Amino acid sequence: MKALILPPALRAALVLSALAAGPLGPFPAAATDEALDLCAYKPAFMEEFDSLSVAPRVLNAARWISHTPWNGDFGDARFVDDAPAGPFSIKDGILHITARRDEAGKWRSGLLAASDGTGAGFGLRYGYFEARMRLPPGPGTWPAFWLGTKRPNTDKTPSIEIDVIEYYGHSDAAYSAALHVWYKGEDKKRTTNTVQKIPVPAGSLLDDFHTYGVRVTPETITYYLDRKPVWRRPTPPELDKPLFPLVNLALGSGFPIDRTPNPSVLLVDYVHVYAPDPEGRAARCPGH
Repeated sequence: MKALILPPALRAALVLSALAAGPLGPFPAAATDEALDLCAYKPAFMEEFDSLSVAPRVLNAARWISHTPWNGDFGDARFVDDAPAGPFSIKDGILHITARRDEAGKWRSGLLAASDGTGAGFGLRYGYFEARMRLPPGPGTWPAFWLGTKRPNTDKTPSIEIDVIEYYGHSDAAYSAALHVWYKGEDKKRTTNTVQKIPVPAGSLLDDFHTYGVRVTPETITYYLDRKPVWRRPTPPELDKPLFPLVNLALGSGFPIDRTPNPSVLLVDYVHVYAPDPEGRAARCPGH
């Protein structure tokens, strides 16, 4: 959902096309290769948001940057740096990302990325990535938890984007998951975009916290809601580099924001990443 991505209007058309495709089949069964067994994984990146380490564009000693690594904002709210009255605040171990109008009436909001444009930061090729969040109500809100390819901006090889959740505030009975393979230059026409609508009880993602996860293996990419599988895709061969997490509250995506609540707040309890480690299972989960 981003600036290595489709423009908002085209992206909105893609999503609407996917949603108009008709009723979805049943969620995939919890097959053996989909079972989420965290005993076989070790913590690799555990952000609890007891505090926040963020820098504007280059990580240096920070854990997050407050823009996309490719320096492209998207949507109808400008992403801004952390500062007094900025978009980020911490309360009781919960990150608040707030979208609000400034004194000039312009929308400002926030994004966090764990890698920067030099390719520095955290990344993991295969593993389980999860965020626990409570989404903001109201039309025009566009929160997301997603993964990008960790690499320098000068790298023009194909990249992967995994949207674990994109939520469109005008439709509170579903969210979207997606897998994108981005090509550049003359190969741009080879780009592929696959979007899946995940139905949920109306308003349920606004009423409480839920976990949104994705497990990436050499064979499959499996998406989870509250650690239950909801969608699966084959792992594309272009996934040959580490992935890094991003979380943001954007606005719009081609949908009106004239009735978007001011302010709107995305609550993030944590962002966790786990690396495969089957040899450590016995120590982490005795008896399992």
